[in-house]
Amino acid sequence: MSQMRPLDPTFPIDRQIAIEASPVVLVNVFTMDPADEQAFLQAWRGDAEIMKRQPGFISTQLHRAVGDSPTYLNYAVWDSTADFRAAFMNPEFRAKLSAYPASAVASPHLFQKIAVPGICVA
Repeated sequence: MSQMRPLDPTFPIDRQIAIEASPVVLVNVFTMDPADEQAFLQAWRGDAEIMKRQPGFISTQLHRAVGDSPTYLNYAVWDSTADFRAAFMNPEFRAKLSAYPASAVASPHLFQKIAVPGICVA
């Protein structure tokens, strides 16, 4: 991956993975040059196949922006930050990051569900 740009620059992913929480949702927004979309999809599939085999992985879904925007959003659910941290630091996964096109920029962030009375449950 050519670069990672934190969704929240004051609290990047390396600080988030140090906090124990469960379950967690990884939201990762990717941008790239339009010409690199197919290479991005191949690279994402390769690293997603690795992540699916990791302990604590629950599910993932990739979304593409509507229209001509080469923007993607990955939503992945993990049992805990500890499980995500272990998978994120996995050497096999880290080695796959170089397969992403140079124009790809990732903005990962971890979230937890919250309850809003009458609207959603945690």
